[in-house]
Amino acid sequence: MNNSICYSKLNCSKFPRKWESFKTKKLKNYVYIITNKPNGVLYIGSTKRLKIRIYQHKTKAHPNTFSARYNLDKLVYFEEYNNEIESELREKQMKKWNRAWKIKLIENTNPDWKDLYKKLK
Repeated sequence: MNNSICYSKLNCSKFPRKWESFKTKKLKNYVYIITNKPNGVLYIGSTKRLKIRIYQHKTKAHPNTFSARYNLDKLVYFEEYNNEIESELREKQMKKWNRAWKIKLIENTNPDWKDLYKKLK
């Protein structure tokens, strides 16, 4: 076995670098806005796994939530942060904004209100 750290009971000599980088990979944090149509109902959320979270909104993985009830499945805006504290503070800040400010934020970067989900990595 080589000198890399092994976090599994698996034979680490087969894929030590992949496993180590997976365990130490730092996830980005995101604040996002979803809607059902242009100028429709808005929802602001935060997550570490944006693509997975938006997929959950699209498939209504949690059917009794606000986003499922109002069919909020179009990602129209998101911001990326390096730590969870910053993203949570930004989410709370944006939730206090009036609707006009939120719409202006969306339209400054996404004037056609296109669904940005397909552009995510």
